Amino acid sequence: MDDRQQNRRKYLSEVVKQLSWLTQLGLSLITPVLLCILGCSFLCSRFGIGGWIYIPGFILGLGASFMTAYKFYLSESAKGKKDKDKRKPGYNRHT
Repeated sequence: MDDRQQNRRKYLSEVVKQLSWLTQLGLSLITPVLLCILGCSFLCSRFGIGGWIYIPGFILGLGASFMTAYKFYLSESAKGKKDKDKRKPGYNRHT
């Protein structure tokens, strides 16, 4: 029964880890777009710039989101590579 509880805890911790990863990625993707749209809204209301400003603002927000997603992907793949390198040494692998 103790082994069963340990497996359940490992599974639960993995689910929580993946959920936090997904939440972080989602927030990292939506935040730049929202900030650019809010900046465009401020420019329109404060300086009377036309509604066309939303188009470049949205494009800049998407670009920032893609860069954030790419950097997040690189960091996660580096973590996976590091975890893979931490394997226990086998008979022929003594480094």
